[in-house]
Amino acid sequence: MPKIATTQDVQTVITTFEMTPGTCQDLMDELSAAYEEFISKQPGFIAAGLHVNDAQTRIANYSQWRSRQDFQAMLRSEEMRRRNRKIHELCKSFEPVMYDVTATFG
Repeated sequence: MPKIATTQDVQTVITTFEMTPGTCQDLMDELSAAYEEFISKQPGFIAAGLHVNDAQTRIANYSQWRSRQDFQAMLRSEEMRRRNRKIHELCKSFEPVMYDVTATFG
């Protein structure tokens, strides 16, 4: 489970996917399989969560990595490049963005 705190020295990546309701479950299946079978086993992976909006037109993915380099190495792997081609077929767009946690509340 991701832990969101300003005191953690981690790389946070938030990826948003845009799709139609008809492909939402297929995309969730692909993303879940990618995390279970590959991403979660990569060096530097800490935790991740997948979120779906109520209209099933967007998925938000929150992941944490030990470093930017670990995340980039995973993305550049042949396995992830193959998976991302399939993921791209199921959605209109997706964009991973790296963030630093600057404040938390609650």
